[in-house]
Amino acid sequence: MSAPGAEHRHERILPSGCAHIVLTLSRDFLTDCLEGGSEQRTAPVLIVGQRSVYEIIATADLVDLAGVLFAPGALPALVADRADLLSNRNVPLDQVWRGYADTLRSRMLEGLSPQARLQILEDCLAATLLAGDADRRLNMHPAVRFALEQFARDSNRLFIAGVAQRSGWSERRFSQIFREQVGFAPKVWCRLQRFQRAVRQLRAGADVPWAELAIECGFYDQAHLANEFRSFSGIDLTTYIATQKE
Repeated sequence: MSAPGAEHRHERILPSGCAHIVLTLSRDFLTDCLEGGSEQRTAPVLIVGQRSVYEIIATADLVDLAGVLFAPGALPALVADRADLLSNRNVPLDQVWRGYADTLRSRMLEGLSPQARLQILEDCLAATLLAGDADRRLNMHPAVRFALEQFARDSNRLFIAGVAQRSGWSERRFSQIFREQVGFAPKVWCRLQRFQRAVRQLRAGADVPWAELAIECGFYDQAHLANEFRSFSGIDLTTYIATQKE
């Protein structure tokens, strides 16, 4: 990714619930944007844990930026640990894979094209993920896989209880396993899915009354949509829509 002509110093990134790796090739640091607008330098390669809150990034970091987005439930295979330990956290990759980040960046910088650099990134990650006990590391719990498929179709509270029952676990145990592999409890995950449905509609230019949009996306009513949108994005719907038109 490259954004040399960014008009704003900072950009708001809305939460998707998915973890990713982000890596800069333009300089030897990324920027941690703190509350109040202050900034500080951080590692050039980060694991960004799955987020349930917005994040502010520096647009200068978008120049020659590479990354990998992980499907829900995939992070434990990368870190060989529980996903919820990294939720809403940015962690230098070297804290997970000692000495790996510098080697990865050096190899990518040797690539002669963006395509070649991305191939190097893909090959390195594939080799790391498949090292050791691959079957154990890449195996998602069947109950979690089933739940993710079901929640993609529906995401209301009663449905969560039904999915837990069908998984064969108690709701408490099911919630624990889901949180450890996906990073959030099922209720939070389903709230994120409803929020993301609304975001996709708004980005597509959906011109429907907010009350209808709320029901279509799985919210109780317009007030529920407005409250959840602010909770996840940090801004209200009117402000968000205005920023999309800039």
